[in-house]
Amino acid sequence: MTHTATLALVGDHSPHVASHTRVPLLLDALAARDRLVLDAYWISSEDAEDEGAVRGFDAVWVLPGSPYRSEAGVLAAVRTAREEGIPFLGTCGGFQHALLEYARNVCGLTGAAHAENDPDAVDPLIGPLACSLVGHSAAVTIAPGSLAASVFGATRTVERYFCAYGPTRRIDALAAHGLRFSGHDEDGRVRMAELPGHPFFLASLFQPELAGDGTDPHPMIRALARAAVEHAAVRPARTA
Repeated sequence: MTHTATLALVGDHSPHVASHTRVPLLLDALAARDRLVLDAYWISSEDAEDEGAVRGFDAVWVLPGSPYRSEAGVLAAVRTAREEGIPFLGTCGGFQHALLEYARNVCGLTGAAHAENDPDAVDPLIGPLACSLVGHSAAVTIAPGSLAASVFGATRTVERYFCAYGPTRRIDALAAHGLRFSGHDEDGRVRMAELPGHPFFLASLFQPELAGDGTDPHPMIRALARAAVEHAAVRPARTA
């Protein structure tokens, strides 16, 4: 049986961003291998500023490609997914902005900033990594009993990165307000986050969309697709 759901792809779509060009392959593979059909629509960061831009979708995926043209738009999309229980995946820049949205709107850290967008920020939640991870692969340890552990079916994985920014401060404050950091590198630095109590809210600094050749979707992407289908099954039917 084939299952269908709608997916909002949030980011400034570009043929020069590897993760963006990988998406069609992943969607085809999900349909062929898992009978999970995602009706996907790209929503630019600027269009995401509209309050209802991702409302009504069965899942939201904030993809890499920062700096986004509109930080506000990406944060608005994350907030809608978080507050309205829409399955959410954030990868690389999506992970960074998921943490930024949580810091500002849940933790009350209104001055929290992303140093790529605001290099002179007083409170840079997201800052330059001590060692750039552009083009690197590295091990991630996953917390037992977490959503991430159930998705991976393991407590250790090796993943691909393409980033130079990540969380550098305020981690304890985000955790104290309910965000769970469920993946760390071998030095204990945060690499994955999730939101307990949400139907599906998972984000990673690494890029699961770049795993393999795109013909066998990464467990995180497959899990998002399944969560989207479950959301579609309980969502009230749209009216004309």
